[in-house]
Amino acid sequence: MSLFNSSVRRAVLSSKNLIQKPSLQNNVRYFSANRVFLQAEDSKKNGETKETPKEESNDSSKDKTPEQLELEESQKKIEKLNNEVKKFKDLYIRSVADFRNLQETTKKDVTKAKLFGAQKLSKDLIETIDNFGHCMKSFENKELSEELKTLKEGVEMTSNVFKKTLNKHGVEELNPVGEKFDPNVHEALFEIPDPSKEPGTVFHVEQLGYILNGRVIRPAKVGVVKMDQ
Repeated sequence: MSLFNSSVRRAVLSSKNLIQKPSLQNNVRYFSANRVFLQAEDSKKNGETKETPKEESNDSSKDKTPEQLELEESQKKIEKLNNEVKKFKDLYIRSVADFRNLQETTKKDVTKAKLFGAQKLSKDLIETIDNFGHCMKSFENKELSEELKTLKEGVEMTSNVFKKTLNKHGVEELNPVGEKFDPNVHEALFEIPDPSKEPGTVFHVEQLGYILNGRVIRPAKVGVVKMDQ
């Protein structure tokens, strides 16, 4: 044991002497500083490597699974389709409303055409009836022979046929004698004071008026009792 202790003592002393040499001391200090620098670099690298997974973990938390991405894409498509459905539904409602308005307008136009389509023809036939009336007046206050009586009857029958034909198509005669004057259906030609009659009434008809299905196609030309001033 003593021999071992003495050999150890010699080894320690020799190593101490070696370290105390200037060259060896510089090397020891160099390696010690280098070791400290390397340890600092390692610690820095270790710190960066430790922080990197943390950042990656934060980024990875924002990532989504394919199922989630597919679900979001499906939701966007559904929302787009819903908007298109609303748009086309609105267009459909407007189209139906426009079509119904067109139906109503067409129906009214067809009705008016049925009621008043023969208005021009009716006016022409009314002028023919007027001519029959003038012809009938020519027989008044005259002694008529048998031939003239027969002619008068024929003219009267023809006039009545015309009137009945017009009545079938909605044409009615206006003979407003004794009625209150109405500027919508009457045309006043003159006014005469007459104490025996109510002012503003029709006392004379110069020309008969006619209406077609409630529409005046010719106002009656009349004389009116003058209003009191």
